Amino acid sequence: MLAGPRVVLALVALTLISAVAALGFHLATGTTATVIATPPATASPSGPVVVPEEPAAGADIVIYLTGEVEKPGVYTLPATARLTDAIAAAGGLRAGADPAAQNLARHLEDGEHIHVPKPGEAPPAAAGAATPAEGLINVNTATSEQLQQISGIGPALAERIINHRETNGPFTSVDALDDVSGIGPALLSRLREKVEAK
Repeated sequence: MLAGPRVVLALVALTLISAVAALGFHLATGTTATVIATPPATASPSGPVVVPEEPAAGADIVIYLTGEVEKPGVYTLPATARLTDAIAAAGGLRAGADPAAQNLARHLEDGEHIHVPKPGEAPPAAAGAATPAEGLINVNTATSEQLQQISGIGPALAERIINHRETNGPFTSVDALDDVSGIGPALLSRLREKVEAK
């Protein structure tokens, strides 16, 4: 039996409506593909190649993402996730976001609060990073602004410190700051009284 034009049109319309509904459900549930990147091996100053230790397979971290993202909130991600993965899970950046304010390729830490600012907005103080009024500044958690509160550290040096810890992992001691370009013996001596490496 041949179907009439109305029946064919009804079947096509039903198929399209089902496809749109399935796509809408998929987008509404926030299901995203996770890109897992392997960090590059880095050479230590003394010689052999050091490969950063990867978290256990299947381990997850929980982060809190606020600011200029489509869906701010708490997200559970693979332990190998990077900031770009967290932003994708939150629906992407809003039109007013400043993507250059963050290193989108950096690894995330469990329990971390990440704020994506508007252009010109000062980021909130990092939880757990001390300010000079409270005591020593932890170079492994301090923001650029917190590092710049220390005499002798300007914006460029603060960014080099942060880039060094993101590339090579946390500083194991205050003396390890000597590996950062621009920190010489005199500045390192002053930093010993102002910072800690936890």
